[in-house]
Amino acid sequence: MVTTRLAALAGHFGRDIDRALLKLQALIESATNDGVDLLVLPDACLGGYISDLRRPDTEELPPALAADSPELGAVAKMAGRMTVCIGYTELCDGVRYNAAACVTGDGVLGSHRKVHQPAGESLAYAAGDSFTAFDTPVGRIGMLIDYDKTFPESARTLALDGARIIAALSAWPASITDRAARMTQDRQSRLFDLYDSARAAENQVVLVSSNQTGIQGGLRFLGQAKVVGPGGDVLARTGTKGGLAVAELDVDYEVNRARKVLRHLEERRIDTYRRLLDRGEH
Repeated sequence: MVTTRLAALAGHFGRDIDRALLKLQALIESATNDGVDLLVLPDACLGGYISDLRRPDTEELPPALAADSPELGAVAKMAGRMTVCIGYTELCDGVRYNAAACVTGDGVLGSHRKVHQPAGESLAYAAGDSFTAFDTPVGRIGMLIDYDKTFPESARTLALDGARIIAALSAWPASITDRAARMTQDRQSRLFDLYDSARAAENQVVLVSSNQTGIQGGLRFLGQAKVVGPGGDVLARTGTKGGLAVAELDVDYEVNRARKVLRHLEERRIDTYRRLLDRGEH
């Protein structure tokens, strides 16, 4: 049995990239000492997230970095043998994307630009256009950025591309339209947990879900980082405050066991989805 130590972070990261790098140095060093093989950090670790989902201030957007920036290079160097997924604002040819990179000490292994955009996020970022899995030292991985996991097709595409681990990086806030007195009663809090378990179970994969904590402008982030098994069972989780959810498992064994009798990807009835295909909605 070959086990992999998976960790998802709940933590607060704001606009100050230099401060974030100092914080990440300590976090990654601690995770290395703890034997973590895969560390999934939140969306917008480097530079923070927008402050208002409906009407983002386009004059005070998060600082943007090139995909080959020294800052991401520094995170890769910190990672060493560990596989680390991190979120940031990417700048490419003058266009900004809500993006994620997966790195080790050898460099960038894979990347993702957030495809699905809630509310007014399109005023701050352009949308990505693909979901692609890639190989890493801990196996084949795919990445999602917060709102992407609302849509089953996102994780399904990654699973069909061979991903056995899905890293879901989030800057997911509590409800901005229906404030709850307690976080446990918050609608977005419930949905965040529901999507994590559903995306893992329906694709029979391991899902490692990170999230921001604290406050950015008018947004209050949920935390609730977790590791979810291929049956939708939560193996480890944090609360609403900062922390690290850690679980150790044999990923291939658990995925193969989940798919031993019921094989969701193979047992799809694509012929019955014809109406969606004909309308271009597959």
